[in-house]
Amino acid sequence: MQLNSESANASSARLISVSVVAYRPHRRMLERTLHTLDTALDRLCIVHQAASAPLYLINNGTDEPIDWSQLTNEARLRIDIIEGQGNVGYGRGHNLAIERTSSRYHLILNPDIELESDALVEAIAFMDAHPEVGLLSPMILEDDGCQQFLCRRYPAVFDLFIRGFLPRSLRKPFEKRLDRYEMRDVIGEKDIVLDPPIVSGCFMLYRTEVLKKLGGFDPRYFLYFEDYDLTLRTHDVARVAYVPSVRVLHHGGDAAGKGWTHIKLFIASAYKFFNRFGWKWL
Repeated sequence: MQLNSESANASSARLISVSVVAYRPHRRMLERTLHTLDTALDRLCIVHQAASAPLYLINNGTDEPIDWSQLTNEARLRIDIIEGQGNVGYGRGHNLAIERTSSRYHLILNPDIELESDALVEAIAFMDAHPEVGLLSPMILEDDGCQQFLCRRYPAVFDLFIRGFLPRSLRKPFEKRLDRYEMRDVIGEKDIVLDPPIVSGCFMLYRTEVLKKLGGFDPRYFLYFEDYDLTLRTHDVARVAYVPSVRVLHHGGDAAGKGWTHIKLFIASAYKFFNRFGWKWL
């Protein structure tokens, strides 16, 4: 992405910024994320006659240093590395970028997301046309092209147990219950849905003023449920929109499949979440 002028630089800084938190990242996957982000930002900047947006890459890794220049050598992004803080958790990592940015929009992005080339053009066009919306969530696809249903109704503890820990072979009796939790009755490929109660933190496009008003993520969550918490608080100050014309591919997995440490983190964060917003067992 080439910088055209000083005014273009200023325009870009006001338009959008991006933050990605990485902890021992999968190299090839992060390269794909940065490449597709670069392409999507390139299209956005052409449409808005702006320069490249800043990407805050937060290194939460605590082991051997990463050669970021080698990892990002094919990307033309303007990258600011934030590191040295250790592994402070997902939400607090993003907060380090949120407190630095002064953009009009800020994109919270996972390092396992691939963006369609026109994803940001579609997203910013929608946000510009709907000033009441403070948070946009996209249509999220699996590796095989099937839709991931990551918009959620308020969960019961039983819903989380079924979805997170019950083997797929044993979930069939609870399919209707899970379908309702995952909003499959309203979340689809065509219709915009306003105010889904909860959306995924893998791709959250915010108006920066809304994000700052909320104070970013609640730092009490180390991992898991920080996006649930942030979405529910967003409804107090702005509207939330699911916009299926904005499309991304998500390579993420469930907590149970990642080992005992992730299971403990999931349970600890769930406890904090329900203590704050109210327990619902069944």
